[in-house]
Amino acid sequence: QVQLVESGGGSVQAGGTLRISCAASTSTSSSYSMAWFRQVPGKEREGVACRDSDGMTMYASSVKGRFTISQDNAKTTLYLQMNSLKPEDTAMYYCAASAEGSWCGLWESSYKYWGQGTQVTVSS
Repeated sequence: QVQLVESGGGSVQAGGTLRISCAASTSTSSSYSMAWFRQVPGKEREGVACRDSDGMTMYASSVKGRFTISQDNAKTTLYLQMNSLKPEDTAMYYCAASAEGSWCGLWESSYKYWGQGTQVTVSS
């Protein structure tokens, strides 16, 4: 069982940067894959980035080259560094974890554990 708590969301102007965090209740070091998703009202949740237990990463094409997913050495905190933010990046951002750590994907159904979300708003 993993509990996830996101933080660091806020408002920023287009072109700015923001880093959001996800604290896990236990180390997710050897057996979990982690991911960030986002959702705007009226739309489906969208996979943004994921990281498997070996550190391999995957990004949605809409954020590739601008966002970076990473974890601290203790594997208790997941980060999403967001650069060159655009108004279309505005959404509620969710952290997710899966016990299937050997791979990661950007499908919502792959993840069992979810945080409550943190709001990111980018103004033009």
